[in-house]
Amino acid sequence: MPEHDWQRSSFCGGGGNNCVEVATWPENEGIALRESESPTVVLPTSRAALRALVLGLKAQKGGLS
Repeated sequence: MPEHDWQRSSFCGGGGNNCVEVATWPENEGIALRESESPTVVLPTSRAALRALVLGLKAQKGGLS
C-alpha cells in the first residue's frame, strides 16, 4: 500500500492511539479511513459514501454537531 498523508480527527484529543484517520487517494479519487490503533486495517470508500455517512450521522437526533 502506498504511503498517504493521514489526517487525524479533530475529536482525537490528546493525540492518543485511538483516533479516526482519513487520507485521500488521488489516483482513484477515493478516501481511506483507518483507526490509529490498527493502522494496517484500511477501509477504502468514495467521497460520496463518506459524505452520505456524515450527513446521516448529523441528521440523527443527538448526532454530530
